[in-house]
Amino acid sequence: MNKKWYPYILLGGLLLLIVLIKIIKKEPILVPAKKTTTTRSTKTDRSRGFDRRVSYLQYSAHAKCRMKCRKITQAEVKEIMQDGKINYYKSDLQNARCPRYAVEGITDDGQRVRIIYAQCSESTTVVTVIDLEHEYDCQCPGDDEKYKNKR
Repeated sequence: MNKKWYPYILLGGLLLLIVLIKIIKKEPILVPAKKTTTTRSTKTDRSRGFDRRVSYLQYSAHAKCRMKCRKITQAEVKEIMQDGKINYYKSDLQNARCPRYAVEGITDDGQRVRIIYAQCSESTTVVTVIDLEHEYDCQCPGDDEKYKNKR
């Protein structure tokens, strides 16, 4: 046998040895690992526009007070979130904490409303609920603070 064949025989023997070891250990040979997918991750990327999923919805104390005063239900807030039209003029997408979307629509009982949603990475918070046609005398937390410097 010619001496130039020795390196090829040695490489072939090593390859055979590796295959035998893999078979004995029952490890796959050159099979890519499967990617696992989850239906809902703990960290959701919601930076690509308004997320209309109501499963992430929370309510601020101010919003709950306004809803009670204006007789707007959570079901109506969810419906506006899913079907309402975003008013980009009234929205604050560059807000330092979370982008705020002003979404407008008509409730089941005919109220024209604008609802402000603060969409953070983990949840969406209803900030306030505004009736666009009627004034209400609501005494909600934070109302006095808002206009203190404007007098």
